[in-house]
Amino acid sequence: MQNAINQLVGSANQIILGKDHKIRLALCCLLARGHLLIEDIPGVGKTTLAHTLAKLLGLHYQRIQFTSDILPADILGASVFDAKNLEFNFHPGPVFNQVVLADEINRATPKAQSALLEAMEEHQVTVEGKTYPLPQPFFVIATQNPSHQIGTFPLPESQLDRFLMRIELGYPDAAAERTLLAGENRHRLIETLPVVMPPEALQKIQHAVTQVFVSDALLDYCQALIVFTRESSEYPCGLSPRGGLALLRAAKAWAFMAQRDAVIPEDLQAVLAAVAGHRLRSGNPNSDATIAPLLKVAIH
Repeated sequence: MQNAINQLVGSANQIILGKDHKIRLALCCLLARGHLLIEDIPGVGKTTLAHTLAKLLGLHYQRIQFTSDILPADILGASVFDAKNLEFNFHPGPVFNQVVLADEINRATPKAQSALLEAMEEHQVTVEGKTYPLPQPFFVIATQNPSHQIGTFPLPESQLDRFLMRIELGYPDAAAERTLLAGENRHRLIETLPVVMPPEALQKIQHAVTQVFVSDALLDYCQALIVFTRESSEYPCGLSPRGGLALLRAAKAWAFMAQRDAVIPEDLQAVLAAVAGHRLRSGNPNSDATIAPLLKVAIH
């Protein structure tokens, strides 16, 4: 399992240059069965990262371009009348794939954004009173433009909370950008990538992640972090119970990736910004600044 994880990270690093930590966070999110939000300016590789992960995992991938006029039916699907048989037949939308890239999700209206809520939380969609299960595994990887850019609609807190992690890629360093400028087209390279971790292996690892041990002392530390967010004047609204569970799930996956069978405080701290940043403050502030007060909470 560890060899597959290392190989996957290594292959992704050949496409997304100079972003090893961000790639590991993204993989950690998927191993924890979470959905990923990538927020940054256009052109830094958000869509490329999503496509790369889907290719390396051998998962059915579909990109949905969110625009201001997109409708829920464009995402979920719709029933179409069959004149020959005199009945309505449901035609599944692009959400019926294992990896759904919601590209520029905050360019869509809140009505269209909300079409993903049930899918992300319950891995099913309900259309015209009938419920349809989604394929497994199922991941939503959404990209988001900074909120100050023209034509964006802020994601409501309920939508943000569905994402296990939010990460930012940022500009590449000078060496990585020189390699990028002089190298081959990234999209062509993605097509040549082999499947490193097939869906069956991915699901085994996801199950193994749930078995990572969490001590009572670690739970005390996690709970202290949660309570601090609710009582501190630093945050208008603290972490919800779902946010606390998300923090533990991500920490377990990070520990597993580090070949540990138990979570340590450093695992919680490693994923804290990505898990808690978007839950504690909306908009586009730096996540590290958002969680800085949390890092001062004592470990008992």
